[in-house]
Amino acid sequence: MKSHKETPEFALINQYFKQLTTPRQDVVLGVGDDAALLQVSEERLLVVSVDTMVSGVHFFEDVAADALGHKALAVNLSDMAAMGAEPSWATLALTLPEVDEQWIVGFCRGFAGLANRYNVSLVGGDTTRGPLSVTVQIHGMVPKHQVMRRDGAQVGDDIYVTGSLGDAAMGLKFHESSKALTAGQQTLVDRLERPQPRVEAGVALRHLAHSAIDLSDGLLADLGHILTQSGVGASLQLERLPLSAELRAAMGDDMDWSRVVSAGDDYELCLTLPVACREAVAAVARQLSLPISRVGCVEAELGLRCFDKQGKSWHPPQLGFDHFSAG
Repeated sequence: MKSHKETPEFALINQYFKQLTTPRQDVVLGVGDDAALLQVSEERLLVVSVDTMVSGVHFFEDVAADALGHKALAVNLSDMAAMGAEPSWATLALTLPEVDEQWIVGFCRGFAGLANRYNVSLVGGDTTRGPLSVTVQIHGMVPKHQVMRRDGAQVGDDIYVTGSLGDAAMGLKFHESSKALTAGQQTLVDRLERPQPRVEAGVALRHLAHSAIDLSDGLLADLGHILTQSGVGASLQLERLPLSAELRAAMGDDMDWSRVVSAGDDYELCLTLPVACREAVAAVARQLSLPISRVGCVEAELGLRCFDKQGKSWHPPQLGFDHFSAG
């Protein structure tokens, strides 16, 4: 890829909504990152993000209620992780086609399980009637000088990703299958329906990282946002991308890199850090028992380039998920 083109979704945001971030002294960062940054004290910033999930777009209509409750909060916690923030409060807007108390109990159980783990308090919201959709707004706090943003990548930085990539995309394939699933295949489906936000990794690395983003739309698309906003380019080594044993077993000898780097819903972190931080990153990975893999390098030449293990250039058929693309 010689350049990273703006997707229709982000073109829409940049053309119409960025201008609504009117100048205020307490707005450190408005539209255009994983979350907004608001100055609430001399030393700490309030971090605010919101995500909407719509039935038939972000989840299947038959998804288990507790899984939906979990994921609704998880995708917001992932935004907190990308900023290095510690989550604190959430509000919930829930649109329901009807009142099904058993479904609501299950949804709250899934939501509460994750909220309790990260000490997040639900402090308000709204309920309406209509097609099923879930909107969560989350608030967190981060030290002023340790916040991670998309626009800080520097030439020479190592590029890292947490966890493993492509599991959710393969899980989507198996969810749509009519065949009985093996234990490994069900694990991939669980990665789609119950993503694990990397809050601990974001907090542990926030004082070292130059930039970060969470991987909701695919590695190529999301890393592309870092490169565009930082005014740099990068190269990726496909063979370094972290793949789970379940994904390798599912793909066999037919490795589909586009499923790994272009599909969404991984909710891992992508970060850039100085080369001098390699030992520190390895120590965090050991402490958290979480793979944190070095997959590429930030470069001065604009654009994002991918190479296979033979050193040959690889070109993906698409960058990643976009709500308003023709495809």
